[in-house]
Amino acid sequence: MTILGSRTLHWATEADGAATAQALAQRPPLRQAFVELHGPLGAGKTTFARHLLRALGASGRVKSPTYAVMEPYELPGGTVWHFDFYRFNDAQEWEDAGFRDIFASPGLKLAEWPEKARALLPPADLRVSIEPLEGEARHVHLVAQTARGLELLP
Repeated sequence: MTILGSRTLHWATEADGAATAQALAQRPPLRQAFVELHGPLGAGKTTFARHLLRALGASGRVKSPTYAVMEPYELPGGTVWHFDFYRFNDAQEWEDAGFRDIFASPGLKLAEWPEKARALLPPADLRVSIEPLEGEARHVHLVAQTARGLELLP
Protein backbone atom coordinates (compact mmCIF):
# COMPACT_ATOMS: atom_id res chain seq x y z
CA MET A 1 0.00 0.00 0.00
CA THR A 2 1.39 3.38 -1.03
CA ILE A 3 0.77 6.21 1.44
CA LEU A 4 1.02 9.73 0.05
CA GLY A 5 -0.62 11.38 3.04
CA SER A 6 -2.92 10.71 5.96
CA ARG A 7 -5.12 12.38 8.53
CA THR A 8 -6.49 11.17 11.83
CA LEU A 9 -9.87 12.43 13.00
CA HIS A 10 -11.95 11.99 16.13
CA TRP A 11 -15.70 11.89 15.67
CA ALA A 12 -17.35 12.51 19.05
CA THR A 13 -20.80 11.99 17.53
CA GLU A 14 -22.42 10.83 14.30
CA ALA A 15 -22.78 14.52 13.38
CA ASP A 16 -18.97 14.73 13.14
CA GLY A 17 -19.02 11.88 10.61
CA ALA A 18 -21.73 13.69 8.65
CA ALA A 19 -19.60 16.87 8.67
CA THR A 20 -16.60 14.91 7.34
CA ALA A 21 -18.82 13.46 4.58
CA GLN A 22 -20.10 16.94 3.72
CA ALA A 23 -16.53 18.31 3.47
CA LEU A 24 -15.43 15.36 1.33
CA ALA A 25 -18.43 15.81 -1.00
CA GLN A 26 -17.26 19.39 -1.72
CA ARG A 27 -14.02 18.15 -3.27
CA PRO A 28 -14.46 17.71 -7.07
CA PRO A 29 -11.95 14.80 -7.37
CA LEU A 30 -14.31 12.68 -5.24
CA ARG A 31 -16.64 12.27 -8.24
CA GLN A 32 -14.09 9.97 -9.94
CA ALA A 33 -12.53 8.37 -6.86
CA PHE A 34 -12.43 4.90 -5.40
CA VAL A 35 -12.89 5.05 -1.62
CA GLU A 36 -12.46 2.02 0.62
CA LEU A 37 -14.32 1.91 3.93
CA HIS A 38 -12.72 -0.28 6.61
CA GLY A 39 -13.78 -1.19 10.13
CA PRO A 40 -15.45 -3.93 12.14
CA LEU A 41 -19.18 -4.67 12.06
CA GLY A 42 -21.03 -1.73 13.58
CA ALA A 43 -18.15 0.74 13.10
CA GLY A 44 -20.26 3.08 10.96
CA LYS A 45 -19.09 2.33 7.42
CA THR A 46 -22.61 2.24 5.97
CA THR A 47 -23.67 5.25 8.03
CA PHE A 48 -20.71 7.24 6.69
CA ALA A 49 -21.52 6.10 3.13
CA ARG A 50 -25.12 7.26 3.63
CA HIS A 51 -23.95 10.67 4.86
CA LEU A 52 -21.66 10.94 1.85
CA LEU A 53 -24.41 9.94 -0.60
CA ARG A 54 -26.79 12.48 0.97
CA ALA A 55 -24.09 15.18 0.76
CA LEU A 56 -23.72 14.35 -2.94
CA GLY A 57 -27.45 14.79 -3.55
CA ALA A 58 -29.04 11.37 -2.97
CA SER A 59 -32.64 11.59 -1.84
CA GLY A 60 -35.04 8.87 -0.82
CA ARG A 61 -33.94 5.67 0.81
CA VAL A 62 -30.21 4.93 0.83
CA LYS A 63 -30.04 1.16 1.21
CA SER A 64 -27.19 -0.91 2.53
CA PRO A 65 -25.79 -3.03 -0.31
CA THR A 66 -25.04 -5.96 2.03
CA TYR A 67 -27.35 -8.40 0.25
CA ALA A 68 -27.33 -6.90 -3.25
CA VAL A 69 -23.52 -6.37 -3.09
CA MET A 70 -23.93 -3.11 -5.08
CA GLU A 71 -26.35 -0.19 -5.12
CA PRO A 72 -25.99 2.38 -7.94
CA TYR A 73 -27.03 6.04 -7.59
CA GLU A 74 -27.48 8.49 -10.44
CA LEU A 75 -26.77 11.85 -8.83
CA PRO A 76 -26.50 15.39 -10.20
CA GLY A 77 -22.68 15.22 -10.34
CA GLY A 78 -22.45 11.71 -11.76
CA THR A 79 -22.89 8.07 -10.89
CA VAL A 80 -21.98 6.57 -7.53
CA TRP A 81 -21.68 2.83 -6.92
CA HIS A 82 -21.85 1.67 -3.30
CA PHE A 83 -20.45 -1.85 -2.80
CA ASP A 84 -20.49 -4.11 0.23
CA PHE A 85 -18.28 -7.16 -0.26
CA TYR A 86 -19.04 -8.67 3.18
CA ARG A 87 -20.80 -11.69 1.64
CA PHE A 88 -18.45 -11.91 -1.32
CA ASN A 89 -17.07 -15.42 -1.80
CA ASP A 90 -15.92 -16.01 -5.36
CA ALA A 91 -13.89 -14.08 -7.92
CA GLN A 92 -16.20 -15.40 -10.62
CA GLU A 93 -19.03 -13.38 -9.00
CA TRP A 94 -16.93 -10.28 -9.72
CA GLU A 95 -16.65 -11.11 -13.41
CA ASP A 96 -20.28 -12.25 -13.78
CA ALA A 97 -21.59 -9.09 -12.14
CA GLY A 98 -19.58 -6.83 -14.45
CA PHE A 99 -17.73 -5.13 -11.60
CA ARG A 100 -14.52 -4.89 -13.65
CA ASP A 101 -16.40 -2.72 -16.18
CA ILE A 102 -17.92 -0.59 -13.41
CA PHE A 103 -14.53 0.08 -11.83
CA ALA A 104 -13.16 1.04 -15.27
CA SER A 105 -15.99 3.53 -15.86
CA PRO A 106 -16.29 7.12 -14.60
CA GLY A 107 -17.92 7.81 -11.25
CA LEU A 108 -17.40 7.39 -7.54
CA LYS A 109 -16.98 3.89 -6.12
CA LEU A 110 -17.47 3.32 -2.39
CA ALA A 111 -16.54 -0.15 -1.10
CA GLU A 112 -17.24 -1.62 2.31
CA TRP A 113 -15.29 -4.77 3.23
CA PRO A 114 -12.87 -4.32 0.29
CA GLU A 115 -10.51 -6.89 1.82
CA LYS A 116 -13.00 -9.59 0.72
CA ALA A 117 -12.29 -8.67 -2.93
CA ARG A 118 -8.70 -7.41 -2.53
CA ALA A 119 -7.18 -9.34 -5.43
CA LEU A 120 -9.77 -7.97 -7.84
CA LEU A 121 -9.93 -4.31 -6.85
CA PRO A 122 -7.79 -1.51 -8.24
CA PRO A 123 -5.79 0.54 -5.73
CA ALA A 124 -8.06 2.85 -3.75
CA ASP A 125 -7.57 6.59 -3.93
CA LEU A 126 -8.64 7.01 -0.31
CA ARG A 127 -8.82 4.48 2.48
CA VAL A 128 -11.13 5.37 5.40
CA SER A 129 -10.68 3.26 8.53
CA ILE A 130 -13.29 3.69 11.25
CA GLU A 131 -12.69 2.37 14.76
CA PRO A 132 -15.56 2.46 17.26
CA LEU A 133 -14.87 3.91 20.69
CA GLU A 134 -17.29 4.55 23.59
CA GLY A 135 -20.85 5.41 22.55
CA GLU A 136 -21.00 7.27 19.23
CA ALA A 137 -17.30 8.22 19.26
CA ARG A 138 -15.06 7.01 16.45
CA HIS A 139 -11.36 7.14 15.70
CA VAL A 140 -10.98 7.68 11.94
CA HIS A 141 -7.84 7.34 9.87
CA LEU A 142 -7.83 8.62 6.27
CA VAL A 143 -5.02 7.43 4.00
CA ALA A 144 -4.38 8.85 0.53
CA GLN A 145 -2.93 6.17 -1.74
CA THR A 146 -2.95 8.18 -5.00
CA ALA A 147 -2.59 11.81 -6.09
CA ARG A 148 -6.40 11.99 -6.29
CA GLY A 149 -6.63 10.66 -2.75
CA LEU A 150 -4.21 13.35 -1.59
CA GLU A 151 -6.59 15.98 -3.01
CA LEU A 152 -9.41 14.46 -0.94
CA LEU A 153 -7.73 14.69 2.45
CA PRO A 154 -9.19 17.36 4.77
